[in-house]
Amino acid sequence: MSAMDSINLIRESPFLTVNFSTVFEFEKGFDHEEWIIWFEKYWIASILLSAVYVLLVFAGRKWMENKPKYDLRRALTIWSAILAVFSWCGAIRLWTDYIFFMNRFNWDFKASMCDPVFYRGVIGYWCWLFVISKLPELGDTIFIVLRKQKLIFLHWYHHITVFVYSWYSYSGYTSTARYFILMNFTVHAFMYTYYALKASRVCRMPSWVSMCITGLQLAQMFVGCLVNIEAYNYKKKGEFCAIAEDNLRFSFIMYFSYLALFGHFFYSNYLAGKKVEPVPEAKKIK
Repeated sequence: MSAMDSINLIRESPFLTVNFSTVFEFEKGFDHEEWIIWFEKYWIASILLSAVYVLLVFAGRKWMENKPKYDLRRALTIWSAILAVFSWCGAIRLWTDYIFFMNRFNWDFKASMCDPVFYRGVIGYWCWLFVISKLPELGDTIFIVLRKQKLIFLHWYHHITVFVYSWYSYSGYTSTARYFILMNFTVHAFMYTYYALKASRVCRMPSWVSMCITGLQLAQMFVGCLVNIEAYNYKKKGEFCAIAEDNLRFSFIMYFSYLALFGHFFYSNYLAGKKVEPVPEAKKIK
């Protein structure tokens, strides 16, 4: 599906998004059509940027081998707090729209999963911010490298695949992204709040909190697999669902790999009799 096909699809959608009683100035006048075209042309840059990211990460680890680690606790607290606030704002906006949509259309899960109307208006603006944010979020790894913390495969693999998939999917008005973005904002809201509190040391974080956050991440990946399976079933029956088949395959493989990796991490750290460790991303905070 071309960018113009996607634009026409959203223009013809019979569904509505919530009319927020309060709309901030920066949320007004968002032109999603312009960005649909932009991402169709330039999404490939995410692959190149991911390659540069991986090279810099492992070059940085090599460079830090014989150097003392940096503390960076204050910078890490500020960074995590900014991402926590951003994630909470996105989660609140998307949950408000999701509940409105489901109530308005009698909890029609097919419509919520297969119509990409949420890419326009205020919600469209936050979906766009979500996609854009996957690039600066790569900065999480800077703290792991400079603080000489353990870098696990799950960390950098998750970062680059979400980044590439988000940029690739945006121009196609991928309808299942409603659930993916909603879950990601929600889990990140809790996750980055945890990071900020732990890094700041304003309070002692009990070990069960990290276990709960990892559990949320695991649940997120499980639901992601279910969403892809449901979308596939709709398309197999010849029903409309706005997601390309190649995107659907890639998305399922990606979410299944996350489920396996997070499942292994959860089992190894919380069920196999080992000492409880932080959630995967939080290994940068000690």
